[in-house]
Amino acid sequence: MSATSVIEMGDVLLVTVQGELTDHDAVALQQDLAANVAERSSRGVLIDVSGMEIVDSFLARTLHDIAAATELLAAKTVIVGMRPEVAITLVELGLTLPGLATALTVADGLAEFGDGVRPL
Repeated sequence: MSATSVIEMGDVLLVTVQGELTDHDAVALQQDLAANVAERSSRGVLIDVSGMEIVDSFLARTLHDIAAATELLAAKTVIVGMRPEVAITLVELGLTLPGLATALTVADGLAEFGDGVRPL
């Protein structure tokens, strides 16, 4: 079971994912984020995956698709908090997620957006 929350931090959306996402949940998240970015004219999305122990190929592709969709809506997506074992598994599966920005922490991810956004 997973819980996902979206917090608006100025013009950046912070998405936290706690637990594992089902394929259905991942697709719903993709649709919700695209709608939120368009409605709020967000310039960025931070997706905190530190609460996830497993990222399978479907979820990796969905994260990549979220970044592609938000980019088309003039927003940047940064994945933060990926665990080392998750990163190693993705590489072993050949899923390097080219073009997807990553950062170790939320503060590091916020720095990707420059001035105007401050961590809480």
